[in-house]
Amino acid sequence: MQDPTLIKIRGRGAVENPPNRFEPIEYVPDLDAYDPDEPAPPTQFFRDATRNILAHNNSPDVGFDTSINPYRGCEHGCIYCYARPGHEYFGLSAGLDFETKIFVKLDAAKLLREEFMKKSWKPKTIVISGVTDCYQPAERRFRITRGLLEVFAEFRNPVGMITKNHLITRDLDILADLASDNLAGISVSITSLRNEIQRVMEPRTSVPAKRLAAVEALRKAGVPVNVMIGPVVPGLTDEELPAILKAAADAGARSAGYIMLRLPYAVKDLFETWLARHFPERQDKVLNRIRSLRGGELYHSKFGERMRGEGIFADQIEMLFDTTCRKLGLNEERAKLSTAHFRRPGEQLKLL
Repeated sequence: MQDPTLIKIRGRGAVENPPNRFEPIEYVPDLDAYDPDEPAPPTQFFRDATRNILAHNNSPDVGFDTSINPYRGCEHGCIYCYARPGHEYFGLSAGLDFETKIFVKLDAAKLLREEFMKKSWKPKTIVISGVTDCYQPAERRFRITRGLLEVFAEFRNPVGMITKNHLITRDLDILADLASDNLAGISVSITSLRNEIQRVMEPRTSVPAKRLAAVEALRKAGVPVNVMIGPVVPGLTDEELPAILKAAADAGARSAGYIMLRLPYAVKDLFETWLARHFPERQDKVLNRIRSLRGGELYHSKFGERMRGEGIFADQIEMLFDTTCRKLGLNEERAKLSTAHFRRPGEQLKLL
């Protein structure tokens, strides 16, 4: 039988479907029949018939409490993605299923308009992509995110966005319009500046240079941009932190943040196998460094620590980040979005 760490599928982060923690049945591939020349598994799309478009959270580690995720699952295939275990609730796997079986919320814009029309709605910032990326490849086809932005523009409700994809520049016209009333703030995620790492760790995302180009284009359009180093992978990408911040500042970012690698549930095993496959010489260093941040474990979910880690190394990363930001003039001001412009269609006519 072949060593599973030798299997690679072009354009995918995971190559296996580990057991679902809720299901007694698992798929075990025939490694002896593995053919590297076979086409990669195609992406399948399924309609998500949810009737509630807004998601809420009360975590003190998250900078927002209301979000919209147009897609469940993500074709970007980032191996470390903390959203992967969400697919297990559908009876699927956090592995290859997560990046090849995408649930699409075709009614998202309609549902958002209904929320805004309710008299009970109090305008506040909503973040698009709190879990999976709203500009993943499926967006080119379905245009759900653009439809949502059109609703935000119609009602003048503030919106924040998080993405790893240059595709966001397609919607510069709407984003610039929103930003003119202080209604839009964007975070572009940059994990590494090295294509050879991005290619295998985040296989269907935009290359680092394209993400920096998106930062520059957004800034030129008058849209405030934050760069999120998410996640910092200790022992693999942490050394790049100053260089990423410098490149982000040069491209026009006004602020920056970072998140330490998180490996909940099945993501731990996926990430460990991925390391053995692509970076075997660094595997022990990376895993040991992660454990040093997580009290000897690969993950713990304690509020206040899960985004930063704990211990000496976590303190060093935080100090390096803060010092570099000060040198570059980042985080001297952060965009504060406005709710003052919110309106409902027809309200002005009623006043007349």
